[in-house]
Order: sequence, then C-alpha cells, then structure tokens
Amino acid sequence: MSGIDLTTTIGSVTLPNPVMTASGTAGHGTELGAYVDLSSLGAVVVKSLAAYPWDGNPALRTHGTHGGMINSVGLQGPGVEAWRREQLPRLVDAGARVVASIWGRSIDDYRRAAEQLAGCPSEVVAVEINLSCPNTEAGGELLAHDPEASAATVEAVAAAGLPRWAKLSPNTSRVAEVAAAVHAAGAEAVTLVNTLLGMAIDPVSGAYRLGSGERGGGVSGPSIHPVAVRIVHDVHRALPELPVIGVGGIATGEDAVEMLRAGATAVQVGTATFADPRTVAKVLAELTALAGRIGVARVADLTGAVRPPTPR
Repeated sequence: MSGIDLTTTIGSVTLPNPVMTASGTAGHGTELGAYVDLSSLGAVVVKSLAAYPWDGNPALRTHGTHGGMINSVGLQGPGVEAWRREQLPRLVDAGARVVASIWGRSIDDYRRAAEQLAGCPSEVVAVEINLSCPNTEAGGELLAHDPEASAATVEAVAAAGLPRWAKLSPNTSRVAEVAAAVHAAGAEAVTLVNTLLGMAIDPVSGAYRLGSGERGGGVSGPSIHPVAVRIVHDVHRALPELPVIGVGGIATGEDAVEMLRAGATAVQVGTATFADPRTVAKVLAELTALAGRIGVARVADLTGAVRPPTPR
C-alpha cells in the first residue's frame, strides 16, 4: 500500500491524498482531532461560515432516516472573523490543510465573507462556496439552481484571493449547466453534491419532525450515494477538464473508489462521521488498501475509470 501515489491535484491545489471531511459535519475547528490525525487527511473542510454570526434554525435540527439523516441546522456559525481568531489557529497547530466554506443570503454577503478570508495563512488552501442556500438573490431559488447567479457569486468570491471550489445542489436538472458557468467564472473545481431536499413527519402526532417545519431539511447519508455518483458521473462526462470533488453517502473505501471511478478527483466524508468520528480516517485507509488490490500505481488513475458492464 505504501507504494501507491495518493497525491491529488485539484486545480492549483495539491493535496497528499484525496480524502477530506465534508462541510457541516466536522465542526468549525479541531472537533474531530480527538479521533483522527487531522494532518493525515487531504484537507479539513470546515462548516460553512457567513460574514456575520448566525444562530441557525430552531430545534429539532436532526432526525435519523432510512439510510441516513435529515437536518435543518441552518448554517449556525460564529462568522468568518471570529473563526479566524478563535478556531483557525487550532487547525493550523494540528497540521491540517484547511478549506474554508462560506455562505450568504446575497451575493454581497459572499463578497464580504470572501474579503474577510483575505490574507489567511497558507494552511488555508481553498475556499468552498456553498451555493446551496435558500433565500438568496436567485429569485427564491437556491443560487446553485441559477447559472448566472452562481457565476456572479463565484466572481465575487475572488476577493478571498484563494482557489475557489463551488458546492452545487443536486435538486435541479441543471447541475452540469451550473458547473460550466461557475467554471467559466473562475471556480477551479465543483463539489458534488449537497443534500437532497426532504421532509420528515411524525406519523402519530402529525407534527413536523424538524423545527424548520414546512421548509423541511436536507437528506444525507448512504441513501443518497447513488444519486451523487450519477451526478458526478454526468458532470465529469460533460466537463472532463473540470475537477470534481465527490460527496454523498461515502462511508467506506469502496464508496470512495466508486466515486472516483464515476469521475471525482477527490472525495469528502460527512454524515458517516456522526455515527463514528473515525470514519474519514477509515475511508482513507480502506481506499488505499483497495487501490493496492486493484493494482493502480496512482490514485489519480482511478478518476473516470469506468467501463461497460461485464456480460453475464
């Protein structure tokens, strides 16, 4: 296994391996550090931050579903400036490569958050632009459903002075179109995918399970994995020059390799860490072992390596 080259290149960013945490599932700082050597991961992607502190949604915020969970945490966070002051130094001390994730309720919000990221230490290797936020300037839709609004947001985030990755929504038939638009606007990669829109209702009381009520929440975990694989596959086929970071229900090395074969350059592990915070390290170890059994010399050779089914 030690002979496999795990080096991963995403646009202008080079990582020692292709396994990262997923935004929203590993906190804003070193929360997973008690379970995982953060310096061993490709990068730590922190929970999305706004240009201001944000309280998030009312409780209840999470509910277990068949094959995953649904959440309406609502992007609670301390804001970029407080994060830089209080939590980023701990990540740097832990030896982590950091990807800052930002969100906003308007394009100007994204610009402000990006400006607050300017001048971050070199350990912050990229900014992931969470375009899958409700109540934006995109006419009541998620920004990631509108190619022009998504592109304008990516352009605004150039103020961070960091490589830009755009995190897109699976809740539209225009994913490839949006991916092309954000790439043209300066995004070096796209992260696919964010959560699927869903809802949970108590069958006895008839009450909504989540505090967000009729707005529902985002579904994640193994149940959405085939959806994520399909979207990664289709976007990679449409835009083979655009690096894709695959996320959605990855809990094992096999899940990760499947996502790479679909067309991903790297992967992120999220919901599975709630059940076992060591999962992201296990995925890296299992991916490496499986690559060794397959006989590849470089993990990069797995990207898009899919073939027709074997006749039976």
